[in-house]
Parts: sequence; structure tokens; C-alpha cells
Amino acid sequence: MSAPTNLREFVEKFSAITKQGWIQTHRSGPTGIGKTLEDLLEIQENNFDEPDFGNYELKAMRSSATSMLTLFTKTPKPPRVNAKLLDDYGFATEKYDNGKKVLHTTLLATRPSELGNTGKSLQVKCGDNQIFIIDHTGKEVAYWNSNELEKAFLKKYKYRLVHAYADSKGEGKEEQFKFHTALELYDFSFENMITLLKEGIIKVDIRIGQYSNGKPHDHGTGFRIQEKYLDCMFKSQNVLVKAD
Repeated sequence: MSAPTNLREFVEKFSAITKQGWIQTHRSGPTGIGKTLEDLLEIQENNFDEPDFGNYELKAMRSSATSMLTLFTKTPKPPRVNAKLLDDYGFATEKYDNGKKVLHTTLLATRPSELGNTGKSLQVKCGDNQIFIIDHTGKEVAYWNSNELEKAFLKKYKYRLVHAYADSKGEGKEEQFKFHTALELYDFSFENMITLLKEGIIKVDIRIGQYSNGKPHDHGTGFRIQEKYLDCMFKSQNVLVKAD
């Protein structure tokens, strides 16, 4: 036996896996489900930017998952805006004892996010060709061009996706999975992404800190979504396997 090289071979191997019932995790923790499925499919684990098999990227998810997935990271514009955001909207927090300001917050399009005890807030606003960050006064303080966000997503998800689902029980090393469904996802829809952003399903995480010399340290501004909504980002999906 060997790893699948095309969709037909994946369907055959995954269908056989669904008949195995409950399977002990091959690794404890959040990544256990992906590692377990890769091992069962005989796919070698790698950190390279390449498909898992054929022209497909494989993602495995617990059916009850509420965890967040980073779609991509993209620093907003204009240039050096992070320093200004940190200066204008940053706040001290007990989590850091150096007295320096940070700007760690999750932004939504549905409501403003309060920034510590500053009395200020930030929020996402969707325009026709740009996505803005606005403050409590309605001022547009940063932005992304829509075409750049679309390119950022397509760069990370340039292969077709196979999204596999499993029920789970137990915890840690004792967790078990029962794989039951696999979907093929394709035709990314930027319009769907904007809709999810407007509905607050996609969130924007800002994580700007400071080095000891006061220079801003950007941990990456991430567009994030709950795993269970990932299929909503695509126009087309194909049910490959659905066990009884």
C-alpha cells in the first residue's frame, strides 16, 4: 500500500478508513486528527508548500470543532501603519510587565472591539474595493485592497482542498476518531469571504507588540474563521465519501 496519488485512490483508502470504526489518535493535542489521517493514508508529514497528494491539500477536522483556523495573514496599509496603530490605539496589559503598549485585539464587522481601558475601539468595515479598519469616531485608520486579500488567500490555498471529518471522543493520548465524511472544495469565492466577514464569521486578529527598543513587532494580522465554516469559502463542493 502507498499514499494516494489521485482523488480516486483517496476515495478508496478513505472509504476503507471509515469502516475501521474508532481509531486511537497517533498524536495528542489539536494536530492529532491530521496526523492520524495522514498516517492511515500513508502520507508523509511535511512542512513544505506542496500538495498532500495529487493536486490536493488535505485538511482533517473534528465534527464538533470550534477551533479557529488562520486563512492567511496580511499587514494592512498604508506602509508603516502598524507603528501608528500601536501609538494611537495601543494599551498596557497585565500580561506584559514591561510597561510597553501592545495592540492585541480581535476585530469584527458586526460590532466595535474595545481596546483595554482606553475608551477607544476598532472595527472592520467592508467597502466596494477595500476593507477598512475604522475607529470609534468612524475614522478609517488602515485598509486592505480587496484584490490583495484575494491573492493572499489563493497563494495559501492554491491547491484544491479535501476536507475530511471525524467524530471524536476522549482526550489527549486517549482521544479516538471515527472518520465519516470527505468533501472536495474548489472555486474560491471572494464574494463569499466578504459576506462571512460582514456577518462576523471571519474575524481579524491584530497582534502588534514592541521590541525592547520600542520598535513595533508585528506577530501577523490574521484573517481567521472557525474550521466548520471553511467550506463556505468555496463556490463548489463535491461529496467524496459519506459513511452511513
